[in-house]
Amino acid sequence: MTTTTDSRRWWALAALGLSVLVVALDLFVLTLALPTVSADLHASSGDLQWFIDAYSLVLAAALLPAGLLGDRIGRKRLLAVALALFGLASLACAYATSAGELIAARAVLGLAAAVILPLSLAVLPVLFTPAERPRAIAAVGGATFLGYPIGPILGGWLLDHFWWGSVFLINIPVVVIAIVAVTLLMPESHAERRQRIDLTGIVVSSAGLTSLTYGLIKAGDSGWTDRVAIITMVAGVVALAAFAVWERLVSRPGRAPRPILPLVDLKLFGSAGFTWGTILSTLVSFALFGLVFAMPQYFLDVRGLDSLGAGLRMLPMIGGLALGLFGGQRLQTPRRRHAGAAADSPVSPKLLVTVGFAIMAAALAVGAGTTVGSSTAFAAIWFAVTGFGLGVAMPTALNAAIGALSPARSGSGSALITAMRQVGGTIGVAVLGTILATVYRSHLHLTGLPAAATGAIRKSVAAGVATAQAAGSHQLLDAVRVAYVHGLDVMLWVCSGIAIVSALLALAFLPGRPVPQAGQAAAADDATRAPSGAATPSLDQSRMIT
Repeated sequence: MTTTTDSRRWWALAALGLSVLVVALDLFVLTLALPTVSADLHASSGDLQWFIDAYSLVLAAALLPAGLLGDRIGRKRLLAVALALFGLASLACAYATSAGELIAARAVLGLAAAVILPLSLAVLPVLFTPAERPRAIAAVGGATFLGYPIGPILGGWLLDHFWWGSVFLINIPVVVIAIVAVTLLMPESHAERRQRIDLTGIVVSSAGLTSLTYGLIKAGDSGWTDRVAIITMVAGVVALAAFAVWERLVSRPGRAPRPILPLVDLKLFGSAGFTWGTILSTLVSFALFGLVFAMPQYFLDVRGLDSLGAGLRMLPMIGGLALGLFGGQRLQTPRRRHAGAAADSPVSPKLLVTVGFAIMAAALAVGAGTTVGSSTAFAAIWFAVTGFGLGVAMPTALNAAIGALSPARSGSGSALITAMRQVGGTIGVAVLGTILATVYRSHLHLTGLPAAATGAIRKSVAAGVATAQAAGSHQLLDAVRVAYVHGLDVMLWVCSGIAIVSALLALAFLPGRPVPQAGQAAAADDATRAPSGAATPSLDQSRMIT
């Protein structure tokens, strides 16, 4: 029988899905609007870079502190505040009148996203039992990846019919619905509040993640020999190493009458489920780079489609993703064939993640056969199969990591998972983007062209297509498009190889069954204890399954 408490939990999950969807939508709509924004705000090329980087750098800096504050202040309260801040920052972006205003508003968006992303995962161990959690993670993870193809579709349609600020206004109704749902449906949860906050850890980790992220972005843009990129990456790695040493020191018992609450629980890395679940969910970002970054450029610049047309051709991934999510979570859930019968054993997470990555590897290898004249049906098939493999592997790997978290420290633990995925995704963008650009440039033969034209063509495929069209040269246009497809195919082969390595790592190291963490049950009481008078279900109540 369905209970009110159970119904509220699943409606609260829908609110979490909306929360991460609004962040995912924002990742791609600005990229489509950059040419129009540049003209309207008289932005320089440096300004355009900071429109993107301001968001990424603040997000990296604030992730770990956001998780800790969620544990300390209350996850529901902080999530609602972050959603409101995201909505206000979206309004500020939409009505910015200068490049500086837009950069500042984008930084605030990154701050709000740094709270929304980890806390949307942090409440799952509190609200759901281990048997229910695969469904919950599939819903939240699916909402995140759903925003990738929907963002370009919505953004393309809005740019065709309204002004550029409208791409930010689409966040507002989603944010409003999410705030109402979080406020009314989600129970409050927090950890013990007696320990002091790890201020040193916050400063050192934020500096390290910001420096490393900036260095990776700089390397992807200016090359891996760029001095600024090398210095900032090294500084970031040194700072993060110092942070690890500090966290080990403050984790030692009996240091003070009121001990410091470490920003990161390093004991988590003693869990194979957490370590390899986090690594494997991070590698998903690597393998997907070809879909979410390079393929839109293929449709826009090689195939000559508009933004809406390019976005629509990403839709098959949603169908495959939905099927993979549904099938993967069903296989993880024990089922009874009839009343009184013993429940079937769920399929091993190790097997599911391995098979999911293997499917992705095969689909990406097929995609590496893309040509200038490849049909839409060809792309749709390998997109859908890649999405299916993603839907099987991603939530299962993430569940292995989240299953190792105690409810009391789920905020800081989820923030650590999110931070590692964020840095891993940035590395993927920089490394795979460099591979694509290097192969693209190596296949260009531009003898006899003016230096300005050569420089523009070598910079990007979009600039190359624009230069060839301005010159009225069909031969140059074909050469630019063929060179880009060569780079795309090599990059997709690398993505396929990463997926194969991920499958082998899952097979070798991921636990066959989730291993309960010591003290997890005891921590549950503190994690679910709400302020006096709050209507918060206990974990025992939340075990009443539909």
